[in-house]
Amino acid sequence: MEKLLNNKIALVTGGASGIGRACAFALVEEGASVAVCDRNEEAGTRVVDEITSRDGDAMFCAMDVAAVDSVNAGIDAVIARYGRINCAFNNAGVAGDDRFIADTTDAEWEKIIGINLTGVWSCLRREIQEMLPRGGGTIVNTASVAGLVGWRGGAAYSATKHAVVGLTKSAALEYARHNIRVNAVCPGVIETPMAAVLQQDTGGLRERLLRKHPQGRFGQAEEIAEAVVWLFSDRSSFTNGHTLTIDGGYTAR
Repeated sequence: MEKLLNNKIALVTGGASGIGRACAFALVEEGASVAVCDRNEEAGTRVVDEITSRDGDAMFCAMDVAAVDSVNAGIDAVIARYGRINCAFNNAGVAGDDRFIADTTDAEWEKIIGINLTGVWSCLRREIQEMLPRGGGTIVNTASVAGLVGWRGGAAYSATKHAVVGLTKSAALEYARHNIRVNAVCPGVIETPMAAVLQQDTGGLRERLLRKHPQGRFGQAEEIAEAVVWLFSDRSSFTNGHTLTIDGGYTAR
């Protein structure tokens, strides 16, 4: 059976863990070569080693998405290795602390904006620049259900994810005629290291969030990865500027 992404070159930010890690494996399973981009070299290298041990093709790419020079250097390394980028998953992000607006510090606000919004924008800009002369490509940005509704105690995070949705739609409009499709995934709460704080919660947060997911559970990283693979593939060829919600019914309430 022909694989969905044969001979494609894919880039994944935040690829060392969680959704990014699951996506790297899913992309390789569908025939892509993958650049695993992350600040955590040790964890990212482990992902690459595991992929190559299964006869997949992958490279580690050191990248801090909050630093434009790091983004450019990382993508330079991918181009040097593979010559092109066909698919890019801008997934790296942070949740921030559970704070109301009046208690949020300048430093925390700037950190979340820098990674979750400016980081996506920096990657998106450079990826588009690389795709334009090569005839197009596909890009998926990680937003969140917090980019569709408010998030009590997480205004900074919610603001960045709403902005990612808007950025995604704008990019899709600007580059559709250049054969570049840009979409976003909006996960609910997913069982990843970012959500590990829920496992330690003693104030009932985990139970409250579970009740808001009609399926009665949180999602798995692999469930997001499957959606990203589809958005990268030709099977979604008329899907552009879309925010694909994968939340077990959270936002259907």
